[in-house]
Amino acid sequence: MNKLDLISALRNETKISKQEAAKIIDIFFTSMADALAKNQRVEIRGLCSFFVKSYKPYVGTNPKTGEKVQIKPKKLPFFKCGKELKERVDN
Repeated sequence: MNKLDLISALRNETKISKQEAAKIIDIFFTSMADALAKNQRVEIRGLCSFFVKSYKPYVGTNPKTGEKVQIKPKKLPFFKCGKELKERVDN
């Protein structure tokens, strides 16, 4: 399922226009991305949660040359599946 599929599902379920459904989906994803950018956790009960994990700087190795490389600190978004979703997918 992609973004257009979500828009179509919302439109069919609520009988709103495609433009209104697209705006709602855009607001939803923009709000989630903004919260994660502010290092906030996003939790959708019964489905999943998203959070940002911070990594400290470390020394890595360039796989081509074998040269030691300093890796800068970074933050990456993570997804954690909820219990209800795990059970639903596993059945």
